[in-house]
Amino acid sequence: MYWVNTNFDSYSLRAGPPPVEVYLRLRVTSGLSAKTVEAAEAGLPNTWHGVTVLCGDEPVGMGRVIGDGGCFFQIVDICVVPQHQGRGLGKKIMAELMCELERRAPDGAYVSLIADGDARFLYEKFGFRQTAPASVGMHVTV
Repeated sequence: MYWVNTNFDSYSLRAGPPPVEVYLRLRVTSGLSAKTVEAAEAGLPNTWHGVTVLCGDEPVGMGRVIGDGGCFFQIVDICVVPQHQGRGLGKKIMAELMCELERRAPDGAYVSLIADGDARFLYEKFGFRQTAPASVGMHVTV
């Protein structure tokens, strides 16, 4: 359903999140906030579904779905390192995550995400809509 028209010949997708050290590097290199080793070691095993984009053997992007497995899911960690951006890889990551959600998530499951900056335009292509003014996203960092 989420066909992505891109030259994906030099890239491959691997199911699952990357190893901890790769996860930490991809987040920082792509402009996401840094996480600690301890946080990544605790969080990554709880991935409901994840994908890692490889260029040859080198991980260059990733995305994950986390959640309770039934009612609520959140898409997180969508990122592509700058040297590989603009090639449709973010779309490919989202397409793979959405296909898995459609395949395995129960009917009526609520899928959310936080869109930073212009990323909202990518997510809109997959049916995501802003919740405001009916509701607003909120967060706290502990």
